[in-house]
Amino acid sequence: MLKVAIVLLLLATMISLFSGLFFLVKDEGRSSRVVNALTVRVTLTALTVALIAWGFYSGQLTSQVTW
Repeated sequence: MLKVAIVLLLLATMISLFSGLFFLVKDEGRSSRVVNALTVRVTLTALTVALIAWGFYSGQLTSQVTW
């Protein structure tokens, strides 16, 4: 369940990234929609990092790295 939430947040971050690009090209920087898309993207990224940290802390996510 945690992995699904992380993947969904990453997909939502990518959608926000491309919507910000679309608004930047369409509005030519004259609108605040680019700033709103950036705010959403930063919030989604912070949630993703928090979920990943919580997953490692709780033991639901593990690393298979041998170093």
